[in-house]
Amino acid sequence: MKKKKKNNKKKIIIILIAVVIVFAGIFVAKSVLFKEKAAPAAKVVDKLDDYGYTLEDDATKYYKGLFNDLKKTLSKDNVDEEEYAKLVSQLFLADYFNLENKISKNDVGGVQYVYTPYQESFIKKSMDEVYRYVESDIYGDRKQELPVVSSVDVNDIKTITHEYGDQTDEKAYSVDLSISYEEDMGYQANATLVLVHNKNKLEIVKMS
Repeated sequence: MKKKKKNNKKKIIIILIAVVIVFAGIFVAKSVLFKEKAAPAAKVVDKLDDYGYTLEDDATKYYKGLFNDLKKTLSKDNVDEEEYAKLVSQLFLADYFNLENKISKNDVGGVQYVYTPYQESFIKKSMDEVYRYVESDIYGDRKQELPVVSSVDVNDIKTITHEYGDQTDEKAYSVDLSISYEEDMGYQANATLVLVHNKNKLEIVKMS
């Protein structure tokens, strides 16, 4: 009887080991397959070191054109600050509302143009609102239709005094813009942005 019990225990142990090996094999196989299928991360293809702006390879053709204009504007000895404010505003909206190239709701666009101390809260708010229903495309198989920004036009720009937190910028910019899409899906078509000075940069501190 004892010998039989020992044999049964051995059989159970062997079966358990076999089950573990099978499940481990399935897990590894799935991991490898998903890894091969996963969409590659966007790569930085251009950057402005003095300002910290970067351009990624998955940006739209329109956005890349704006970024090139920004690069030219900021490379001049005397930067046209009003033109700088216009381009930052256009770039921000062209990236923020262009959801088609976003990997998930966490992939919030335009963050690099937002006032640095506000970036974290801006991302959280965006994930709860505009980006809330963006489905994951980590494996490149998303079927969801999302907006593509075709152009952003500046309607008006003016200097204002703007108070934010415990600071005041007497030479802030207020920029009114119109947003056009390849297909109208009901997303925001107009915006007013307020840009303030932060060291050598103009950063967006308010959007309405």
